[in-house]
Amino acid sequence: MTDWIDIGTLADIPQRGARTVQLAGEKEIAVFRTGDDHVFALINECPHKKGPLSQGIVHGHSVACPLHNWNIALKTGEAQGADEGCTPTIAVKQEDGRILIARPTALQAAA
Repeated sequence: MTDWIDIGTLADIPQRGARTVQLAGEKEIAVFRTGDDHVFALINECPHKKGPLSQGIVHGHSVACPLHNWNIALKTGEAQGADEGCTPTIAVKQEDGRILIARPTALQAAA
């Protein structure tokens, strides 16, 4: 069973932008909102040089890393084009106007 964490409303995340969530003992999570109001969550590290993806430019359903312009698919965390690598994704859903992210597995096991 997935343990969901309420992190706020859609309006809390700028359109074509991101906000970050820090859970104790976990890597920072970047939560992205696209231009068409889809929401995705990734670990806030580019697979290339660990750049902060939350500071990148969201375009379509991808984000460009602010360090070296790698494009990362928000749905899969996979680098696009000739680049190779993957950023872990976090399950996210919208429910009753709220955004919820899945508690990372390590924290679920400890609960």
